[in-house]
Amino acid sequence: MEHQFKASLTGTEGPVIGIIKPTRLDGYGEAYRFDSLDNSLHLVIALGHEGKWHKVDGTEPYLFGWVTEMVEQIPKLHA
Repeated sequence: MEHQFKASLTGTEGPVIGIIKPTRLDGYGEAYRFDSLDNSLHLVIALGHEGKWHKVDGTEPYLFGWVTEMVEQIPKLHA
């Protein structure tokens, strides 16, 4: 069973509640997907070769702060 957890991203009209779970992407060591519970937002982030997290897929419009918010909520990255 894959590890997934509830998370919240800051939207323009309030919090966007969803689930973050690990995902696989060719060419990336680590990647995570956020899917909002209301199905309005999908965001995939990955750790690039330079050691920085960035958006690789997702719905638009997109707020740049969401990548940082997601990384801060991934428990194993802060253990």
